[in-house]
Amino acid sequence: MSNAPRSDSVQCLSPAGLHRMAFVEWGDPHNPLVLVCVHGLTRLGRDFDRLAQALADHYRVVCPDVVGRGRSDWLREPRYYAVPQYVSDMVALIARLNAQSVHWVGTSMGGLIGISLAGLADSPISRLLINDVGPRLDAAALARIGSYVGKPIRFADLDEAIDYVAAVSAPFGLHTRQQWREITEPSLRSDGSGWVFHYDPLIAMPLGAVTAQAAAAGEAAMWKLYDSIRCPTLVTRGAESDLLSRETAEEMTRRGPRARLVEFAGIGHAPMFFDDEQIAVVRDFLLQG
Repeated sequence: MSNAPRSDSVQCLSPAGLHRMAFVEWGDPHNPLVLVCVHGLTRLGRDFDRLAQALADHYRVVCPDVVGRGRSDWLREPRYYAVPQYVSDMVALIARLNAQSVHWVGTSMGGLIGISLAGLADSPISRLLINDVGPRLDAAALARIGSYVGKPIRFADLDEAIDYVAAVSAPFGLHTRQQWREITEPSLRSDGSGWVFHYDPLIAMPLGAVTAQAAAAGEAAMWKLYDSIRCPTLVTRGAESDLLSRETAEEMTRRGPRARLVEFAGIGHAPMFFDDEQIAVVRDFLLQG
């Protein structure tokens, strides 16, 4: 089996029209056991390359670029850059894959999408891993993320970009420059005079428009969905995470699906499933039973 992923896309619908969501997939395309891995706010599907390669003998592993990121289209109307649209797109993807059920790994935003889909009646998600996120998000962490998302920044070369990503994403806990290169290179595109991040800067617009009242309503809605989840659920957390507090993570073990909690020492927001220990936690949870 080749170590290179296959690239494809699926057509999706928003209130503003049609758009294309790109994805890569690993493993046997006819394997009925499907794993969907969904990335964080400014990231892309290639973040899961190491995890996908480790699991490709067991699963057809599918890693989409959420709309507005990577090789996917940008929305005509940026106010739809929000979880309900992303859930709709994932339903289209799962239908395209002809999967009756899927296992799910979601990091940060991808975890919120997973909670939102798994909490629906008749959800196709039959096993759920939520990585470093929960219904209650720390306001200071959201402010930190909002301080750099969508800001115009250009790099003269790849090395400059790697230095920047290694600084702002230091909590990922990667250890070598090669690891930082792995997550930086696919996330860039050339704009003719340098390199910029490969996402629509307007993905930040809905984030900046959230009021305290809207945030409270969103948290209540997310807890309601979480409490409706019936499938086996694992929460992974960076022990130093500033987005998912220990208190919220422990509440997630007592409510809804009563998730099991695993913490990774020395990691903040968010674990990247790069090293063998983290990959083993994912593999053991997904393949048990």
